Amino acid sequence: MRDFWQWMFSPSRRGPMLIAPALIMLFVMNIFPLMWSFGLSFFHYKASSIRPPTFAGLYYYEKVLTDPVVWERMQTTALIVAMSVLLQLVIGFALAMMFEKKFPLRREILMLVLTPMMLSFVAVGVFFKLFYEPTFGLLSQAYSYFSGEPLTLLATQWGAVWGIVIADAWMWSPFVMLLVLAGLVSVPDYLYEAAEVDRASKWKRFTTVTFPYVRGLLLLALLFRTIETFKIFDVVYLITNGGPGTSTETIAVYVYRVAFQFFKTSQSSALSYILLFIVIVLTNLYLYFVKKRGEEG
Repeated sequence: MRDFWQWMFSPSRRGPMLIAPALIMLFVMNIFPLMWSFGLSFFHYKASSIRPPTFAGLYYYEKVLTDPVVWERMQTTALIVAMSVLLQLVIGFALAMMFEKKFPLRREILMLVLTPMMLSFVAVGVFFKLFYEPTFGLLSQAYSYFSGEPLTLLATQWGAVWGIVIADAWMWSPFVMLLVLAGLVSVPDYLYEAAEVDRASKWKRFTTVTFPYVRGLLLLALLFRTIETFKIFDVVYLITNGGPGTSTETIAVYVYRVAFQFFKTSQSSALSYILLFIVIVLTNLYLYFVKKRGEEG
């Protein structure tokens, strides 16, 4: 027995033994659940039933891909993603341009602007839920001060969509700002000096000097925020719960309902892996265009 422990903890095996607990934890907490859920997508199985799983093949993948409800939720998700990511890019870029210049209390204001990104999704969702509340919410109070009537923003489809988009953009625009700001501060001063010597206009300096340095970071922010917004769940669930009706029910909220309210475990697993495939495709498309642009450059 003593020889066994000496062999296990010999200097040549010390490194693998040190990382073994981390690898075991990674397998137990991440890899095994992924493999288990992927396997369940090929079987008839419900978490609320004691019946053993039976093989179903690609039945649930076919069912998900031909389900009009899934495509409707996809369209809702795409709408929210497009509106939210575009708003985040615009606001984040504008904030980065503002904070690029030095002004009094710049550091303190920058810390305040970064605060929303540090909050939890639940805190942001509850905050905006109360902010939009028609009886005592600040937005409704301000609206009723001028119109005399309360504002029920979340009672209409477009009002609820905009409510989600504004909340998500408020939280994540600082992230875009940080990426763009990193590109702006890296622009060499001599390029701006050369542009001034050539008497280039502000717009010309922006398009030929500033924007090329931040274009790659903007595309990176576009990728990150598209993937994360595509999976948006917490903010939607807390602010609108998918309503009014199902007009703001994103695909992530729908997966939650299928898995934990309807207990259709196999169907939700198949849908989840289809979403994972979509995210992988989006990522590879981004990498392809970046590589192609680099080769052209």
